Amino acid sequence: MLPEAIVAIAGIAVVYHHILYPLILARLAKRKWGGPATSAGSASFVPSVTLIVPAHNEAVVIARKIENLAALRYPSGRLHIVIACDGCTDATVARARAAVEKLDATGRITIADYAANRGKVAILNETIAAAATEIVALSDASALMDPDALERAAAHFSDPAVGVVCPTYRLLQPGSEGESTYWQYQARLKAAEAIVADGPMGTHGAFYLFRRKAWSRLPSDTINDDFVLPSRILLAGYRGIYDPAIVTTELERTDARQEIHRRIRIGAGNMQQLIRLARLASSSHPGRAFVFLSGKGLRVAVPFIAVAALVSLASLSIEGSLMSLVLFLLAALLAIGSLVAVKFAEARCPRPIAWLGYLVQGHAASALGAMRYLAGFEGKPWTRAAPGPSELPAPSKSPIDEGFVPADVQVSKRVIDIVCALGALAVMAVLFVPIALAIKLTSRGPIFYRQLRVGYATPTATHLFHLIKFRTMRVDAEAGTGAVWATKDDPRITPIGRFLRKTRLDELPQCINVLRGEMAVVGPRPERPSFFSKLEAAIPYYTERTYGVRPGITGLAQVNQAYDASIEDVRNKVLYDHAYAAKLMRWRDWFRTDLSIIFRTVTVMALGKGQ
Repeated sequence: MLPEAIVAIAGIAVVYHHILYPLILARLAKRKWGGPATSAGSASFVPSVTLIVPAHNEAVVIARKIENLAALRYPSGRLHIVIACDGCTDATVARARAAVEKLDATGRITIADYAANRGKVAILNETIAAAATEIVALSDASALMDPDALERAAAHFSDPAVGVVCPTYRLLQPGSEGESTYWQYQARLKAAEAIVADGPMGTHGAFYLFRRKAWSRLPSDTINDDFVLPSRILLAGYRGIYDPAIVTTELERTDARQEIHRRIRIGAGNMQQLIRLARLASSSHPGRAFVFLSGKGLRVAVPFIAVAALVSLASLSIEGSLMSLVLFLLAALLAIGSLVAVKFAEARCPRPIAWLGYLVQGHAASALGAMRYLAGFEGKPWTRAAPGPSELPAPSKSPIDEGFVPADVQVSKRVIDIVCALGALAVMAVLFVPIALAIKLTSRGPIFYRQLRVGYATPTATHLFHLIKFRTMRVDAEAGTGAVWATKDDPRITPIGRFLRKTRLDELPQCINVLRGEMAVVGPRPERPSFFSKLEAAIPYYTERTYGVRPGITGLAQVNQAYDASIEDVRNKVLYDHAYAAKLMRWRDWFRTDLSIIFRTVTVMALGKGQ
């Protein structure tokens, strides 16, 4: 009964989060259950304002942003603007100074040049703390405001109960049909949430304002500051305003690579918020609790619930349930269609497919971000998702772009990678706590082990990445010897590490590498750079084994041989790697080979045949 229950719960959760919750929310907002979300404010109320624009490598847009700031209508002497340049390594500071000298006749714009990249939160904490005004406004360098936007937004603070004001947000050039629809939906949803919750559940970071005395310093590892900062003000007893009549326009068009990085980070932030701002679910404010749990809470949970349901459907299908088989195949078809839509975002996909693709991509990114946060890989100083188009050359191509593998194999292999990785991460979510405790209790050092490995090769480069595993050796394992291969009964391996290696559970965190596109589930073993040059010189065609092929968690070589202990072991594995590459030329051969390898890997794990 457990698989059936999981499928039922997942179906209810997905339908509720995406369909029922917005409908119920709109109904509650129409009845104004949470009180008025907007107020006209007093046009005669003109508070002092510090407008802060944090900037890191924004040379492409900074001059236009300063031109926009110089055009803002606000009484002289009541507005101070700070361009906070956080360790910029491009021409941002020089272009900002030139624009200020040319455009700022009032002298209200200041350039603050911080030499080191300290992170957005550190810059915000310092500049907000230094603000001596009643109101603080934050705005992105790539966002433009209407000339009267600041006047209209600041007027809302004539009500002393208002602590946060959030204008709405639109994209000048959406990156895809799905992105355009998503942000239109988000604007409507946020407006309704603000009514029910007495304030927006997070703001659009492009431009928002808050009462300076209601602010408190953010923890240094805060990820989504535009959610945490306003939410803390709401929890302090203030009310928030979402004003859809004030529009902020995003200039920068995000490509698929930028968008997925941004959504992974938002997913990590959502997990952080769920843990740190649990007070938003307090029964003392039922409207806010309803919005927080139904919106942010389920947004974190839905991808993991969906993967659990997919695994359950596969299990029921194996047991002979025809309905489960049909549902499983339908889900797989939807996943393939979604990934095709994401991969070919610029093509003219039907709108429903484009929307579905953006939705599935968002949930996958959210799950990856949540796992990254729990693993301790998020919460570091900011960088741009990608440089401006005039700053750096185009990124190098991935294996899928190289043309070595047929398109049908490329797409299908990536779909299986994502499904398997998410399923394995769902398993890891259950095993994480006992494994982490066992590692900590039996040896000193971190839970995870990150090691530089050699990834896929292209005609112009061989890519490196950091492989993630549960730590199985002592932290000083190679202190005296340097990089050496593990041996049978290796004394450097910890007691729990021996069990993790035999069951291959130490490999589970590599699913994060798979979701990031650095690895595949099945492929050649990724080698350490310190061994690579030695092996390249000793073994013919060693380098070519990863040409256009992502390295794998498991592979044809791994299921036929144990861990490498010598160059001869690697020499034998190279033959398997080239044989596997040949299987990728036809869809049927690849599919049968990958299924066989995955099945044999599960057998190795279940029987503890690892080394």
